[in-house]
Amino acid sequence: MQKQSLLGLTLSELQQVVKNLGMPGFTAKQIASWLYGKRITSIDEMTNLSLRHRELLKESYVIGAEPPVDAMRSVDGTVKYLYRIGENHFVEAVYIPEEDRATLCVSSQVGCKMNCKFCMTGKQGFTANLTASQIINQINSLPERDNLTNVVMMGMGEPLDNLNEVLKALEIMTSAYGYGWSPKRVTLSTVGLRKGLQRFIEESDCHLAISLHSPIPQQRRELMPAEKAFSITEIVDLLRNYDFSKQRRLSFEYIVFKGVNDSLLYAKELLKLLRGVDCRINLIRFHAIPNVDLEGVSMEEMIKLRDYLTSHGLFTTIRASRGEDIYAACGMLSTAKQEAESNI
Repeated sequence: MQKQSLLGLTLSELQQVVKNLGMPGFTAKQIASWLYGKRITSIDEMTNLSLRHRELLKESYVIGAEPPVDAMRSVDGTVKYLYRIGENHFVEAVYIPEEDRATLCVSSQVGCKMNCKFCMTGKQGFTANLTASQIINQINSLPERDNLTNVVMMGMGEPLDNLNEVLKALEIMTSAYGYGWSPKRVTLSTVGLRKGLQRFIEESDCHLAISLHSPIPQQRRELMPAEKAFSITEIVDLLRNYDFSKQRRLSFEYIVFKGVNDSLLYAKELLKLLRGVDCRINLIRFHAIPNVDLEGVSMEEMIKLRDYLTSHGLFTTIRASRGEDIYAACGMLSTAKQEAESNI
């Protein structure tokens, strides 16, 4: 029988574990402290548990910490790590150091069902949801984990399509028994799935980023098939019901494609769509991927778009492009690794 990972279990789940094993209730908090505070890799390291209790745990459980199997380092300091998931499957986590912060981009699925035209992960198709253990492991086993200031759920997969496990991982990140981070340090990015969006907003205080990419529904549908099920206008209407004017931030991600969504016509449509919504726009340079007929635009065009939106009252930033020399587009490295192993 395969042993279960302790890493990624919430406090309530750990309480059930110790109850089932006949261990004292307070042991659950001790285990959580070892997992998330001291970040051990072996049950034997839990020295404030009796030897008998450690042996009991070892009969059915392992820590579940798995180091990355590969890494690619960029000239700008960005590091893309590859984690093995089962047989011949991989996910990526990207460490992005900056002057005053260090961000980790975390994956939530192996592949993705959304099939956005501009996304390499979508070309893989969908393989599996990650468990909370596999999500948390990307943080726990990161060589630079002690430097982290922020986590973004913007890696491989659609987080709202794996919401139960993602919410457990977010609880561990932001709870006192876990990493104890402020929810302001964590951002979840989504295409905006109806079934999960409202639940995420109401059950988590983390920041929210919506993948927008076009304010015109018909065009967004061509770029993002998920638009058919839950349109951007419905998403914005839902978001109007919530208050994002205080600590929690709402942003819209907008990849700028040459000759597709880069003119002032689209800027005006963005202003119309988001009128009265307390939010910001993040403009993103497009990283080219194989066999996709989309191109990025010049920085001059990006600045022109940003300045127009900002001057009309919609706070807009340009996200710095990082790691362009190391399979920058999400899904590129895992695809290459999977193909290489398949050919062995």
